[in-house]
Amino acid sequence: MHDRAAVPAQQDHTAPRFPAPLDAALREAGWQPGRWDIRQAEEWADALRGHTSPAGHQHAVFPAAVEAWAEFGGLHITASTPGRQIAPAAVHIDPLNGLHLARTLRDLGRALETEVAPLGKEGNGQAVLAIDIQGRVYSIDHTGDWYLGSDIDRALETLLTGVQPERLTSA
Repeated sequence: MHDRAAVPAQQDHTAPRFPAPLDAALREAGWQPGRWDIRQAEEWADALRGHTSPAGHQHAVFPAAVEAWAEFGGLHITASTPGRQIAPAAVHIDPLNGLHLARTLRDLGRALETEVAPLGKEGNGQAVLAIDIQGRVYSIDHTGDWYLGSDIDRALETLLTGVQPERLTSA
């Protein structure tokens, strides 16, 4: 005969997708779980595919970018709390903010050995946001290139909670 230890009842303790302040900022901007505007994402994809810079550069379009645009596209997101390490950034998810940066994004992609697509902008255009084929997110501003997170969720958390991003270096 075996001693039976009390087995606790199974409870659903699914961790929230976003920290509470970020979740509140996203919902204030119009996001909700299940938001998916694939029609708008496809229009952006077509506009980017159809644009060629005067020097002949074109944009990369791939599933990770289209999925981020479908879920968060069009949102103007602002933080509701002070930043942890730096001031939080306002974010506008609209890939057409990077329409005329095809060469810049191609150069970043070449340096990272991947493809990069525009995602949106920080603040009033102080930086352009970009996403790579694996879903990692970057910021490009006048001071350099920054790694924001392994996916759109981590990047939004970095930007909107004021976590200091990691600067990309040539090493």
